[in-house]
Amino acid sequence: MRLIHTLTSAAPRPQVASDTSRSDPRTYVRHALGEIPALLELVDRNRFSPTYGSFDRSYWHFRVSDFPCGMSQEYVLALALVYKYPFPENSWFGRERLRELAIAGIEFALRSSHRDGTCDDYFPFERAMGAMTFSLYAFLETYRLLELNEPRFLEFFCRRADWLVRHNESGRLANHQALAALCLALTAAATGEAKYRRAAEKRRDLVLSWQSSEGWFQEYEGADPGYHTFTIDYLAKYRAATGDNSVAEPLRRAVEFAADFLHPDGSYGGEYGSRNTYHFYPDGFELLAPEMPLAGQIADGFLTGMARGKRGYLDDDRLFCHYVINYLQAYLDHDPDCRRPQEKPDGDGFNERWFPQAKMVVCRTPEYHAVANLSKGGVIKVFDARGCIASDTGPIARTQDGRVLVTHLIDPAHRIERHGEGDYEVSGVFARRRSNLSTPIRHILLRMFMLTIGRWSPNLVRSLLQRILITGKTQTSVRFRRRLRFAPSGIRVEDEITLPEGMQIADLAFASDATSIYVANSNAYQESVLTPWVDLRDRLEELNRSRKIVIQRHFTPNGPVDNGRAQT
Repeated sequence: MRLIHTLTSAAPRPQVASDTSRSDPRTYVRHALGEIPALLELVDRNRFSPTYGSFDRSYWHFRVSDFPCGMSQEYVLALALVYKYPFPENSWFGRERLRELAIAGIEFALRSSHRDGTCDDYFPFERAMGAMTFSLYAFLETYRLLELNEPRFLEFFCRRADWLVRHNESGRLANHQALAALCLALTAAATGEAKYRRAAEKRRDLVLSWQSSEGWFQEYEGADPGYHTFTIDYLAKYRAATGDNSVAEPLRRAVEFAADFLHPDGSYGGEYGSRNTYHFYPDGFELLAPEMPLAGQIADGFLTGMARGKRGYLDDDRLFCHYVINYLQAYLDHDPDCRRPQEKPDGDGFNERWFPQAKMVVCRTPEYHAVANLSKGGVIKVFDARGCIASDTGPIARTQDGRVLVTHLIDPAHRIERHGEGDYEVSGVFARRRSNLSTPIRHILLRMFMLTIGRWSPNLVRSLLQRILITGKTQTSVRFRRRLRFAPSGIRVEDEITLPEGMQIADLAFASDATSIYVANSNAYQESVLTPWVDLRDRLEELNRSRKIVIQRHFTPNGPVDNGRAQT
């Protein structure tokens, strides 16, 4: 891999001086190292404990979970990295206890996994491919970094890889498949087994078959710029590990697509993606920067925003280490000598990009950067260099009988029209927002099912849950129409809501950050989620009486950073 990390105790990597004219890669390290104390709190550090090495504190300490989360064991790689490398201000460098805990984490994974090497994430006998590949990648890298020589570990890694050779998961998640390809390639490198290399190439081909000609990779029902950076990262690492240049051109197109979703304040992604994520994995861009200046430019833009607190924060116990690991790797792979241009990718003036396959539009002017997803009912976010000017995930209504209705679910039945440059319209029907919470009875029933029938068909269970929580939609007879008009002076948004006879609406608003599908990595914190909702209760009497209302708003750059003005 070019992840041939040159930062060692004997020859520290030269530091980039703090300079307001360019981004500082030490920002990666500062954000990562700040999370190490929390990580060390999560792990069971008692070597006489039966759960020694478990990073699932809910399991071993609070004891509110009846099985350990296999995803949590990926945290071993964060410990291995801070033990191995003298990052700036890294007080954990060379501390033997961290090495011991990283090894204990692999040991616990070996003991707690199923016989076939698989592990669970959200329910027993799930055999979750995501949790398994995230942690397997961490184990393989930790094994290499710590220069371990333990046949039991290699046999464990092979059991997991063998499962990947024989099985797949339901749903189209390109980032999972790219990570599976990387894991199989690294297992082949560690063992010399050609079958893993062949399996890695099959997964690579599957990922590439899911890439649109517009550059994006499929994430369930469409393009998600956040998870898109995961796929870029894993494919870049796969290429570095294998020398496989068949992914070079797909990576170039993927980076070009990603460039449209880095906002001028340095933030990235949002609710306009198919999975509502603010993810940004910088290491793939750092790996590609020496040969692709645009990748370096994107990484620098993110770094600048990161230093200003503009990144997405996903800091819960289960998921925060994704970022910690990747930030540390991005610092190691940052090449200060490669060309990292500062100019805007589109120059000055009004620039529009329409992605008909993704059904997304990006408009840039010297004053603002807007992204809208028409497949999600016209969800739109607008930024300038200060931050979020406007964030609107569409109208959200509550009927008098308590149902919650939204327009931001992806629906192929939506009618989308492009009237001309900068002029778009989407119409369709509201869908019912589901709020499927666990109850003691539901919890018991799921456990009973997974302990009996479900343990033999986890993919069927996963597919059913995906349909219930993610892809399934209950349409209603309430209609909407949204028209977006982009111009250098600002953005005009016109919404029309039409009720069927007999229905009464009890509450209505334009939401700034509402989501309605289950995605573990969504509903993170990013500054734009504090954009105020627009209260429309003053229009309820008119809507319920006349059956239709039209609301016009104008999002103006250089005004106060809010959510525009609701105008009749």
